[in-house]
Amino acid sequence: MRPSASRLFAAIATAEPPAQTRVVMRRAVVLGGSIAGLMAARVLSDHADEVLIVERDPSDMADGPRPGVPQGSQVHALLPAGQFQLERWFPGIVDEAVALGAPLPPGQGATAQIFVNDVLGVPPAPSSTGPMLITTRPFLEALVRRRTLARPNITMVYGRADGLVFADGRVAGARYVPEGGGTPVVEPADLVVDAMGRSSRLSDWLEANGWPRPPMQRMPIKLNYATALFRRDEEVSDTWVVVYQTMAGRGRTARIGGINSVEGDRWIMLVAGYDEDRPSRDVADFTARCRDHYPPMFGAIAERGELLGGVVTYHQADSRRRDFHRLDRLPAGLVAAGDAVASFNPVYGQGMTSAMLHASCLSAYLRSGPAPHRQPARAYFDQVRVVVDAAWQISTSADIALPHVDGPYPRGYRLTRWLGDLVFRASMTDPVLSARLGRVTTMLDHPAALSRPGVLLRALRIRLFPPRAATPAEGRTPART
Repeated sequence: MRPSASRLFAAIATAEPPAQTRVVMRRAVVLGGSIAGLMAARVLSDHADEVLIVERDPSDMADGPRPGVPQGSQVHALLPAGQFQLERWFPGIVDEAVALGAPLPPGQGATAQIFVNDVLGVPPAPSSTGPMLITTRPFLEALVRRRTLARPNITMVYGRADGLVFADGRVAGARYVPEGGGTPVVEPADLVVDAMGRSSRLSDWLEANGWPRPPMQRMPIKLNYATALFRRDEEVSDTWVVVYQTMAGRGRTARIGGINSVEGDRWIMLVAGYDEDRPSRDVADFTARCRDHYPPMFGAIAERGELLGGVVTYHQADSRRRDFHRLDRLPAGLVAAGDAVASFNPVYGQGMTSAMLHASCLSAYLRSGPAPHRQPARAYFDQVRVVVDAAWQISTSADIALPHVDGPYPRGYRLTRWLGDLVFRASMTDPVLSARLGRVTTMLDHPAALSRPGVLLRALRIRLFPPRAATPAEGRTPART
């Protein structure tokens, strides 16, 4: 009998290093050197004599985000599940990050504040992953890149991926154009990993060579980000981490906000809206939004903090997933990972963590299956589907309630939305449900954990017999919409 999705998810998300690995191929090529590609390369280094990463951006990221990561300047979160996986594949990397300047939260108490609809919720439960790693995206990616390239059998070349090489019903290599142009280079491989992100051209390459395109699902979210960096100053605010969300409703406009304390003794602060609510690069607009629509610490930092650089914006039109598991024909010697498989609403912080879980799927596949060039990697894509389904359910169940989103609606949407809202509201005052919901939203547990009878009964009891009224955020000025 096939294990349940929650059991499969738990096996994928384990923090235990693999007990045994074996070399099953001579050479693997990874297209893309972002987080997904780096994590895939790290796993492949246990199973291939040689791993080659083809990356289009030669920058070492010392000066900020790479051109190939347009959202790199925005707030990023490595969820606890992602931190587990990061430490699993790179033991000691969290301590290394701290030694290089990643900040540690002060004291042992709760350091994150979570506001929903102007109400400050129960503080999140302490993380079981150790010190909470909070950094900018370039800092973390540079660290992972250095650790990956320190593996003796991993090398990186710079160029633009230009296609695949097919032979005898399988992918036999990849082609890229070197940095600066010139004659395309063909790299033979027993396995090629597509880690080219949302803009992956793999579907086009498959179709051009007689293979079916993976079906794609989209959910239009029309998300608009604006982010700015500030010098951290205790005289301005003692804020460490803040997550703020208003849900669309009577008298409310859906908005997201966030503040992280990051390396370099800085704050990175985000404000976001949907559809026609578009924060701009104008500093005055950014400051006004922070003051008028968010808790007091946003306004204090925007108005009194030292701005470092300008305001950076980002727009994402949709969430999308490519369902490779639904293909009836798939060439051997090929897998995809990260945003090349699924890209979610970034406000939920699932991107980097999902990519790390995909790497663990790849490890399980290579440890249990035959040589990847001999048959399609269906077992891998079946496991990736479990991760994608979990993240997709978490993010789209919230996004589909936005007034400008009109589907697609999953089967049983009305019931699942009612149950989800029941648990969510109860979690705002109940520490037990807050902790359980937190484990799901941080991808430590599968969403099925919230549909267990005990969880639903506890939430219903709190709904019928509330222990106390929720406490509004102190000093909160009502948002103007």
